[in-house]
Amino acid sequence: MDKSWQVFFIYLLTHLGLIFFLYPANIISSTDEAHWIPILLGVLFHILVVGMYLKGLSFFPGMDIIEIYTKAGMLVKVFFLLPIFAYFMMAIIISIRAYSEIITIVFLTNTPLWAIMLLLLVITCYMAIMGLETIFRTGVVIAYLFLPLIIFVMVFSFQNVDWNYLYPAWNSDFSFLKEQEFLNSFFAIGGGYLFLGFVQPYFSFKKMKVFLGIAIIIPCFFLSVYVPILTYGQATASNFFFPFVMTLDAINITWLMFDRVTIFFLLSLITFIMLFLSLVMWKTVRITHSFFPVARPSYLVIFFTCTIFLICLFIPNWSDVEKLFSWNTFLRFYVLITVPLSLLCIGKQSKGGNKQGA
Repeated sequence: MDKSWQVFFIYLLTHLGLIFFLYPANIISSTDEAHWIPILLGVLFHILVVGMYLKGLSFFPGMDIIEIYTKAGMLVKVFFLLPIFAYFMMAIIISIRAYSEIITIVFLTNTPLWAIMLLLLVITCYMAIMGLETIFRTGVVIAYLFLPLIIFVMVFSFQNVDWNYLYPAWNSDFSFLKEQEFLNSFFAIGGGYLFLGFVQPYFSFKKMKVFLGIAIIIPCFFLSVYVPILTYGQATASNFFFPFVMTLDAINITWLMFDRVTIFFLLSLITFIMLFLSLVMWKTVRITHSFFPVARPSYLVIFFTCTIFLICLFIPNWSDVEKLFSWNTFLRFYVLITVPLSLLCIGKQSKGGNKQGA
């Protein structure tokens, strides 16, 4: 069954949730000028790895990456699926802790952090137990409800911009490539596309819908960084933990009955993040179940939820969240680079073997 539009919406929503929170601060902190250069490099990397990923998957119609690696041998399966599992677990831990902090700062200043983390995890747990169909149907409903609001807010985010802050437009110093903040920005660039390799046994999708999603999110990478810079300037924007959120706080729409547009924008993005987390949890359980088929998926979800909650409780402050981002750098790039390349290599070897056999 073709569900290309559902894949498109999930791809779009999960990336929007990742882009507008942490990504702007990472890019703004990585360089003082010509921010379009690191953004463009990240976007090109994203297009490249997604293209290789889809090309590798095309060699195995109807199979997910778990089946592909299992077919290639136990050593290959362990070598690739265990790092993916570790990456997914780290992604959930970092996301739960980071976005709980954001909710505490913006919405619920008097609510204990553990209660917010527990709420996010319970929702994630429930959706993961319900399965992929529920996650995708929820994604479509969320898209129809919240995407118009996101577009509305993004249009009015230009209310206070000063175009002089665009300059200087060129920077010949590429030292940002070594900056940890630039490396951390790849959490948003490469965090959401891996689900494409897990859905093929359940339904099919067309590549063009994925590339349509890429075409839509590319401007969002630039807007999330340049709107805060054009509003406050580099010197001020670099002091904010969440530059785009702070920019929305400065919006004044006199004819709107609500005082703060920020609240509705953040509520939308948080729903996108919960969708992303439930999808990552579902993928994590799928990998675990491939190694331990006797374990019931619902019990695995509950076990991982409890484990992640306990780990998040031992992360006391934001500086420790940033350390987790740094520690996860090697694992992040290992997964983002080796998984697409390995699928291409295995696919070409398999195709070559089939031709010889024929």
